[in-house]
Amino acid sequence: MRNLLLKYGERPLKPGKTINSKYLIIKVLGKGSYGITYLTKDLHDQKYAVVKQLRAYKARSGKGLQSFMREADIQSNLCNAAFPDFYESFQWEKKHFISMEFVEADTFEDLIFIQKESFGEKESFHILLKVLKAIKILHDNGIVHRDLRIPNILMKNQSIHIIDFGLARRLSDSREVCKSETKYSEEKMLFREVSYQSDFFALGHFVLFLLYSGYVPSSGKNRSWEDELELSALGKEIIKRMLKLLKPYDSIDELMEEVLKCADGREQNVIF
Repeated sequence: MRNLLLKYGERPLKPGKTINSKYLIIKVLGKGSYGITYLTKDLHDQKYAVVKQLRAYKARSGKGLQSFMREADIQSNLCNAAFPDFYESFQWEKKHFISMEFVEADTFEDLIFIQKESFGEKESFHILLKVLKAIKILHDNGIVHRDLRIPNILMKNQSIHIIDFGLARRLSDSREVCKSETKYSEEKMLFREVSYQSDFFALGHFVLFLLYSGYVPSSGKNRSWEDELELSALGKEIIKRMLKLLKPYDSIDELMEEVLKCADGREQNVIF
């Protein structure tokens, strides 16, 4: 019970409060076991900013603080429009914070489930290709995102943005992370491995969300995605390899080369 109180009993700061004499809280964007995320306005330049607060019980553990600082380190070294600009890390009233650019764009979670957008095969793989171009920047720098879910992939004016680097790791961290995350289920480990293939696995699920956005069930039977979705032979093979149902891709360049074929519509052999 004490652990639960420590974990969930910490209340977010209230809207209207100013953090570090600089960031005026507009609203709470999200709450998790590691921290609380706020939408704020920078009183110095009047721009919106995202501020993340590390939960106190995590700050008291060396690993929790180390993970938070790792997120700041990774994001501060990413200079590309696909990722939020990193502003600063700081302490205020004995709490740890990091701040970054607020990306005004729609998450694919909102696009699919709220705006009811639907995506066909060609468009889905075209979007996937754009996402992969952003992820290639991470992989080329030895970084694995490990949380490529539809709430963390955004789009505005056909441009892709990747957010939330809280679980991101460098390949050099793989041994340390594997020791601390052995409690995960086998499927969760496929998402959380510190390997490029874990990002491919997550994006396999991402593209399935896109493809299912336009799916209309023809019967009440539960069938696998392979049976339900009308996809080209290459499209199915790509997804199977991303989900490790067939030989996984060795590199993002190999994956992008195959996805490009589907995005351009060069593979038209539809399997029913």
